Amino acid sequence: MPATCLSSYARLSAAFPGLRVTAGPPPRDAGWVSAADLARGGPELAAFVAGDADRLAGEHGRAPRPDVAAGLALHRYLWPACLLFTVPYFLHRRVPRLPVDDVAFHPATGRFSVRTRQLTCLPGDPARRRPGTVTTVRTDAALRGALRSALAEHLTPVLAGFAPHVRRGPRTLWRNATDEIAEGLWYIARLLGEEDRAVAELGALLTAGARFRAPVTAAPWAPDGPSRTRLTCCLFYTVSPSGTCSGCPRTPDRDRLRHPARAR
Repeated sequence: MPATCLSSYARLSAAFPGLRVTAGPPPRDAGWVSAADLARGGPELAAFVAGDADRLAGEHGRAPRPDVAAGLALHRYLWPACLLFTVPYFLHRRVPRLPVDDVAFHPATGRFSVRTRQLTCLPGDPARRRPGTVTTVRTDAALRGALRSALAEHLTPVLAGFAPHVRRGPRTLWRNATDEIAEGLWYIARLLGEEDRAVAELGALLTAGARFRAPVTAAPWAPDGPSRTRLTCCLFYTVSPSGTCSGCPRTPDRDRLRHPARAR
């Protein structure tokens, strides 16, 4: 992996120790799940969903419906996986290309293993002189396009693998992916003290999908920062009726105007 990505992932782990990223080919050791296996939708995906269903049942005393278990397992993967792309872009203006064959996830520890074979950066970035395959683009707009392409390359097969299990159509799945892209970087940027910049960056990256709002200062219950309503509902309320997710579209404004959520 080009060292240019490791520095971004080190800052990510320092801010959020629950997510660690190491370099190398996807491990085949017990406990690891490759993104390619999730995309194939076979027994590895079924085992991942079943493990998450057991965890949720143990924590909340209620077994989730199969489609809800699959949707929450998808959330558990997508939220950190999207950070593999958005954090290097946000911190260092670098976009790694990470197809599913080059990423693995260890759910029990929150670890990722990634093998970066290609990187896109801007002309003034010293990364362009490093060994490896580096593509240079001229503008921030072109770099955002590279980020969208890299995310789509990784997410498209993963969403296809989960689709039969979550009982949601392609449009809803992509809206869900948009939520994970937005809320993951928003959460990490807040930990880094750069929430406002992240909100602006996500607005440019996702355009209509970002949907951030300025603080409602007239309301005593409003947060002290920007807020956002999710495009989709994760159905977590079916597992824990008393627990409302931050930004849930099913709740009134009073309950939805909160700071970004993290992966459960």
